[in-house]
Amino acid sequence: MDTDNLTMKEMPASERPYEKCEKYGASVLSDAELLAVVIRTGGKGERATELALRILNNAPGKKIGGLFQMTLSQLSAIRGIGRVKAIQLSCLAEITKRMMSSAVSDQQLLCTDPEKVAVYFMPMMKFLEYEQVRLLILNGRNGLVKDLEISNGSFNSAMASPREIFYNAIKHGAVSVIVLHNHPSGDPSPSHEDILLTKRLADTGRMVGIPLLDHIIIGDNRYISMKESGYGI
Repeated sequence: MDTDNLTMKEMPASERPYEKCEKYGASVLSDAELLAVVIRTGGKGERATELALRILNNAPGKKIGGLFQMTLSQLSAIRGIGRVKAIQLSCLAEITKRMMSSAVSDQQLLCTDPEKVAVYFMPMMKFLEYEQVRLLILNGRNGLVKDLEISNGSFNSAMASPREIFYNAIKHGAVSVIVLHNHPSGDPSPSHEDILLTKRLADTGRMVGIPLLDHIIIGDNRYISMKESGYGI
């Protein structure tokens, strides 16, 4: 049977993602097959799996995780993706983010364990194509009070100056703070500038009486705690 231009329903049962999932479980499906289940139909003259492959090829990094970074307009620009499919994919990415972070809610997040902090913020930061700096405002029990996005660009003295960090810390009544930033390369190893700026932030925190509890660098499913690594905190 020629399956080149079949719809999902017309494909042999052994090749349909629905039937494969039902028989073997969702874990056996490829990224394209998982997306095909969500979008259900392909464009004119193509299968849903073929459209799913084109979506992946247009995603940053050509990976399914690239959907986190795609806007509705970017999704809609893909041939075969209209308004409804773009919304479905955007909502899928948001559901995934929330599921990944739902193990610990804002109200429950105690920032005494760098791993818990990294796991909570990983879905929000690891797929970014630029460096983002976030400031965690903590209370006297090291609980998260507020999460502030300080800058997008790079982690350097211009984008994350001690003045900017501690202005916001004082403004929001922080008892202590944690700084996070990501490495788009996926490798969280600190640069020389990361180390120097961490020491400056820690020194400033001691002077103003709002200690820097940690600086955590987020990579691709990896992280570095500058405190645990002994970098001047």
